[in-house]
Amino acid sequence: MTSAETGPVRVTVWGENRHEQSEAHVAKIYPDGMHAAIADGIRENLGDGCIVRTATLDDPEHGLTEDVLAQTDVLTWWGHAAHADVADEVVERVHRHVLSGMGLVVLHSGHWSKIFTTLMGTTCTLRWRSAHDRELVWTVDPTHPIARGIPHPLVIEEDEMYGEFFDIPTPDELVFISSFTGGEVFRSGCTFRRGHGKIFYFRPGDQDYPTYHHRDVRKVIANGVSWARSDRQARDHPTLLRYDTGDFFNGQGYRGPHQ
Repeated sequence: MTSAETGPVRVTVWGENRHEQSEAHVAKIYPDGMHAAIADGIRENLGDGCIVRTATLDDPEHGLTEDVLAQTDVLTWWGHAAHADVADEVVERVHRHVLSGMGLVVLHSGHWSKIFTTLMGTTCTLRWRSAHDRELVWTVDPTHPIARGIPHPLVIEEDEMYGEFFDIPTPDELVFISSFTGGEVFRSGCTFRRGHGKIFYFRPGDQDYPTYHHRDVRKVIANGVSWARSDRQARDHPTLLRYDTGDFFNGQGYRGPHQ
């Protein structure tokens, strides 16, 4: 299973796609689904440098079969109303692929998804308010590839507020923080490494607002996809091996504690 790092980045955009089906105002903002808008933004920014497919909760196996994941360099994830409906066996499959080197970009309320909480090992809870807040996304690491070409600050005229405390592990890198009209601040662009995989969490994107049509938000997500792609030659799961003294290269498979 190669990473195909020399060709176009292969992206699977996963969306829950429940609000769009049940709430008229969301369907008006995203007539083809939020996942379609996110996918369009990645194509818009990466052009021929990407191959993008979409998958949703109601697809067989949520559209995340073993074959799909094997052919995915980076998976983006948006969920909100139906985290509990995601099958545990699919979560385990995605988890295994992330540890083996697949990139993961988690968006907005995906902070409470099974896959993100599993990878973080914490509750991933926070404070929130949905009241048409203006959000200023401040770049705190202008040297980071995800911040390339992003204005400082990135202004989102209205979106849901997220505030600290955000119960996540200390990020490996903090790229963005957000401030809101109520004075709240939030770590809104964080990177993590788990196993051989790279993870980017980006806060903006409540379903009630047209955030995924925002030019700069789309640019951040595309930058995150490019960053999260592995540069390893092959996708492989971290493995426990036994090595004989003096042999640094020929590990033996683990056969139990008494072997």
